[in-house]
Amino acid sequence: MNLYEYMGKEIFKKYGIPVPDGYVIENVGELRKFEYPVAIKSQILSGKRGKAGGIKFARNSNELSEFSNKLLNSTINNLTVKKLLIERMLNIKKEIYLSITLDRATKEPVIILSADGGMEIESVPEENIHKIHIDPMVGYSDYIAREALSYIPVENKKQFSNLLSSLYKAFVGEDALLTEINPLVIDSENNIIAGDSKVIIDDNALYRHKDYMITDPDKTALENEAASKSFTFIEMDGDIGVIANGAGLTMATMDSLTLHKLKPRNFLDLGGTDNIEIVEDAFSFVMRARPKLIFVNIFGGVTKADTVANGIVSSKKKFDIKQPIVVRLSGVHEEEGQKILLESGIKAFTNMTDAVKELSRIQGVE
Repeated sequence: MNLYEYMGKEIFKKYGIPVPDGYVIENVGELRKFEYPVAIKSQILSGKRGKAGGIKFARNSNELSEFSNKLLNSTINNLTVKKLLIERMLNIKKEIYLSITLDRATKEPVIILSADGGMEIESVPEENIHKIHIDPMVGYSDYIAREALSYIPVENKKQFSNLLSSLYKAFVGEDALLTEINPLVIDSENNIIAGDSKVIIDDNALYRHKDYMITDPDKTALENEAASKSFTFIEMDGDIGVIANGAGLTMATMDSLTLHKLKPRNFLDLGGTDNIEIVEDAFSFVMRARPKLIFVNIFGGVTKADTVANGIVSSKKKFDIKQPIVVRLSGVHEEEGQKILLESGIKAFTNMTDAVKELSRIQGVE
């Protein structure tokens, strides 16, 4: 889950990382007396806000009111601005790029830093980007800050060392996939301040961070509601409702349907579960998408085939499902699962291709 800038900065403050004084508004009536000049920053889940006109600078209350009126409810990078962050404008002497993210190749957190702050990291020459991996079994140590300081020009070394340690604590403590500060500002008095924030929380850990649940403007209302239940759910423009387990199998299901000239109505990854109620929850979202057919594609492992079968049967009764249900059921407890389905008049296939061909037959697609 991507967090808005102001939410990321609240996390930074929680871990002792300096951020500019500021406050968030949803309408101009919430504007306060503040020290000028100020930055007025559109809160949208998109980069390059400044280039798109989403950040303004006000020297007085009239400009603050004028620019806030223009930005609120405006469209920036195809997103509607619903909130503004009003911040004290920083007296910038130097900008640095600093982030901690997950290196999936090494399966380790990695610090990425560059003296070329204020730029998209993709635009920085490779030779100006420095990476320091952190062994998760050892964790963060002071020598990491010393190595980082060898790459960037910082006079206030102690403050930078403390900030880097705090950023790592935030990365681990908040189950983050990314904690980024760009720019990390060095002001005219050599104070080091997080000028911006980008924080991405691991979706798999959201049950531990319910305070961060936000409405993603790029998602439909149904998609956002499904996300609150920890489902990966995407609405599409077809007519076959899809429930599968695991991102890879769900993607393969999409490909197989498309190959057979069938169109999915949704993407729903059930994940690994042995809980009938979770299967019912998955069906509730698929049914609200109003598909013409339903395809359940399960390879049982952590997700037991008989559990899913019982979930399908109970969902059919609970939601009074009239649409045809085609099931591919294979893996752990597959025989028990297929028997449960057969007793309820639902035929299950062990091969995905055979199941998709059955969908084609029902749809009348050659």
